[in-house]
Amino acid sequence: MVIAAVVFDMDGVLIDSEPVWERVRRAYVAERGGRWLPDTQTRLMGMSTAEWSTYLSAELGVDAAPEQVAREVIARMAAHYAVEVPLLAGAAAAVIRLGASLPLAVASSSPRTLIDAVLTSTGLLPRFAATFSTEEVPRGKPSPDVYLAAANALGHSPETCAAVEDSSNGLRAAHTAGLRVVAVPRPEYPPAPDAAALARATLATLDELTPALLADLT
Repeated sequence: MVIAAVVFDMDGVLIDSEPVWERVRRAYVAERGGRWLPDTQTRLMGMSTAEWSTYLSAELGVDAAPEQVAREVIARMAAHYAVEVPLLAGAAAAVIRLGASLPLAVASSSPRTLIDAVLTSTGLLPRFAATFSTEEVPRGKPSPDVYLAAANALGHSPETCAAVEDSSNGLRAAHTAGLRVVAVPRPEYPPAPDAAALARATLATLDELTPALLADLT
């Protein structure tokens, strides 16, 4: 099948935000009397706001209810983005390049407020026909919900859409939804081997993400 639409993850694909999320949440957990575990960052990647705030509160011992955790952590992230949005090299060019011939969407684990802030600040918002947060679907990644919602909003079956992802949970979510997955992993947070194996193509940078590459996906 020919690729008819593309769905981008945001964190780790368009912006180099995973280190920011890790710094902010690590500091918050420490301040609130919790304990950061060796696999915490990996587990958090792809979780919805409700899921990660509950995890910090219930599993890491943060002395605050999930609603408060979410509110305070998101406020710190918004403050960071107000100063600088860490747009990844090649991200804007890739969006413009693919958007010239294909409808695009975003399927992100970030909350709606941060998605809108990032895409507005970078000038990329008008390039996307639809944007979805995992806050707006029943389950976060690795469940397929947000990718199914994005494909539906674009008016295409998942099988005719490509997903651009970096994390283990994101790769699993897109694959389970039936999209053809392109992995652009961040070296600092490599996906698990089983998740990486789900990708139809693995790229070193977004510069390699072209209509020609999508046409060759099988």
